[in-house]
Amino acid sequence: MTGTARLRVGIVAGESSGDLLGAALITALRARIPDLECFGVAGPKMVAAGCEAWAAAEELAVMGLAEVLRHLPRLLRLRSSLVDRFLAARPDVFVGVDAPEFNLGLAKRLRAAGLTTVQYVSPQVWAWRQRRVRHIGRACDLVLCLLPFETSFYARHGIRATFVGHPLADQIPLEVDRAGARATLGLPPSATVIALLPGSRVGEVERLAADFVRAAAWLADRRPDLTFIAPMATARVREIFESKRAEVPAAPNILLLQGRAQQALAACDAAIVASGTATLETLLSRRPMVVAYRFAAFTAFLLRRLRLVKVPYFSQPNLLVGRALVPELLQEQVTGAALGEALLGRLSDGRYLRELDEEFLKVHEELRGGAADRAAEAILSLLQK
Repeated sequence: MTGTARLRVGIVAGESSGDLLGAALITALRARIPDLECFGVAGPKMVAAGCEAWAAAEELAVMGLAEVLRHLPRLLRLRSSLVDRFLAARPDVFVGVDAPEFNLGLAKRLRAAGLTTVQYVSPQVWAWRQRRVRHIGRACDLVLCLLPFETSFYARHGIRATFVGHPLADQIPLEVDRAGARATLGLPPSATVIALLPGSRVGEVERLAADFVRAAAWLADRRPDLTFIAPMATARVREIFESKRAEVPAAPNILLLQGRAQQALAACDAAIVASGTATLETLLSRRPMVVAYRFAAFTAFLLRRLRLVKVPYFSQPNLLVGRALVPELLQEQVTGAALGEALLGRLSDGRYLRELDEEFLKVHEELRGGAADRAAEAILSLLQK
């Protein structure tokens, strides 16, 4: 395609992380194809980039098997209406941004009707429920991968996949400004700061927040000099966190921030983090961390009963490094004392901190390199062929 071509893109993004990816992709595509038309499910950043929103990205912010089941009727109605609208509009390409449980079913129906389909962000099919790869192959003409090891998995199954890098690696500098972040947040330059990131979804915050606060209490009891900060993804998340904090009698003072997770990670010395995108942000900020996660009880039962998990680690840092570099705690392992002990043991281990810094820098450099531009080029190359 040339710079004068017209391009119509149907796009569906789930929640805030998908909104960021979608907005960057739209901007990169528009730089190459000025006459670009985008429409679908979009967040505020995508709308600002020029996407017509048929529905809001936050409508897809559902995670976990049990959680999806509760919202299934609404999601199925939304997907059915989107199929009709996309088939009526006939875009040149459909791009599903993350939200694989929703987008792959949508893409399969659109591809069967003759549309070109792309999944931007591979589901963790290499980690659990690997049989889904056949469904992905039927649904997608191309998978855009954020992590380098994902393409070899798809190659083994004959599915076209391209590694584009991770936009966060472009967004976060190789050397974060700790002093500047602390000045911005009003933190003492010499304080030892611990960041608590209990997640962005309501369900995960409800399941993790109390133990994160208990971990802060455990640490404060042994290190009264510690300063605690906690970036809150939304007003609702803050409300839940504050209610959970009230349940912990010995809770120390915790500075709550509205958003500003990257500033908090730049400012801190270490972090306790819910498994997800925030662990990658912590890695890119080169901060030691303890990673925790707790699924809803029914989801955890299914994962164990059906033996669906196929990888030795569940956190992105360990998957990217290829070994157990950061502590991981899952389900009943997640307690305040366990989280605190895992963090405190590494906070003053100079050799460990140097090793972690070196490994995390290597990963950052590998993931860096214009992810949105690479994704745009891969989509345009697919359409040319």
